[in-house]
Amino acid sequence: EASLTAVSLAFPAQNLMISLAAGTAVGVNALLGRALGAGERQRADRVAVNGLFLAFVGFAVSCVLGLTCAGAFLRSQTQVEEIIVMGEQYLHIVMGCSFALFGQIMLERLLQGTGRSLLSMYTQGLGAIVNIILDPVFIFVFDMGVAGAAIATVIGQICGMLLAAYFNVKKNTDITLRVKGFRPDWRLIGSIYAIGLPSVIMMAIGSVMTYGINKIMLMFSATAVSVFGIYFKLQSFIFMPVFGLNNGMVPIIAYNYGARRPSRILQTVRFGALLAEIIMFIGTVIFQTCPAFLLALFDASDDMLALGIPALRIISINFLFAGLGISFGSVFQAMGNGMYSLIVSACRQLVVLLPVAYLLAVTMGVHFVWLAFPASELASIVLSVVLFLRIYRKKIQPLYEEAEV
Repeated sequence: EASLTAVSLAFPAQNLMISLAAGTAVGVNALLGRALGAGERQRADRVAVNGLFLAFVGFAVSCVLGLTCAGAFLRSQTQVEEIIVMGEQYLHIVMGCSFALFGQIMLERLLQGTGRSLLSMYTQGLGAIVNIILDPVFIFVFDMGVAGAAIATVIGQICGMLLAAYFNVKKNTDITLRVKGFRPDWRLIGSIYAIGLPSVIMMAIGSVMTYGINKIMLMFSATAVSVFGIYFKLQSFIFMPVFGLNNGMVPIIAYNYGARRPSRILQTVRFGALLAEIIMFIGTVIFQTCPAFLLALFDASDDMLALGIPALRIISINFLFAGLGISFGSVFQAMGNGMYSLIVSACRQLVVLLPVAYLLAVTMGVHFVWLAFPASELASIVLSVVLFLRIYRKKIQPLYEEAEV
């Protein structure tokens, strides 16, 4: 439980790094799709190379923060020295070697942005498989514990990055990555972050939420923090395929928006939302019927089972709402309205989730805190529908009228 707690408390900092990498890639992905949809090949090349430059800058920032601020960050949450030491070891490795994470994410988004999502799947799959194989080797055989898990993670990311680089150079004929004579295009970088920065902030809000929930759970016990950490790991198996759909929808919607084809935009949204709901329904069934089995994967104690079984069942109610919300988010990003995604995320995680979780914690106890998750998702889906209808009236419907003229 101490190891699980250490990784859970380190997660907000790690997620902040991932937010910077993935949010920047969202801006690159959207601009790349628009340039290719408009037939602007040279602009697409500039977008891709500037994206790689921003990935390197992101690594430099994350490395410095990870090596200098990890201890202070962990001590702001707990004073248990064993947990702090393990958490520091984990963050020093994953953030100090984050060049692999930034490089892998950016190179994968270039493949997705040019319609080569299958190749992107290969790179992600390779990184995950290498990580899975090396985890028990470093953790148990070499007896490195949490540090071993971090090393396995970084090696997996390096493998994924190298394969993604190979695919972009050898298989991706839609863009050419010319590094020689490169100069940052600050105007283009501004355009990337005009779209991507709201996504960076939106995902970073998740770090604030996780940090806040960890603090609320520590009001009760470290076991509660471990349960929350286990939930986050388990829900990734459900959410990651839907986020993959989101990554695939963004360039398709952006391409068809650039090509002035509104019917294809709506077709993509409908089909993506349907697939997301199917995945989320399967995830809900698994969490509702097999919570004890899922917790047993982490060698859960009796206390953890007593706390975790009802927690997983309650939190998983939000899956169906979240699937629709992620689908709407892809429209906001691709249509250049990334601020809408930021508004929805802030509403869900800061305005609703954290205050409701705290009120439930102090008034009703730890078993009721989990109800804050479905409540926040319900609020966010209502807001998402309102904002989508606004985009439809202002940007999609005029394309139909333009076609009639």
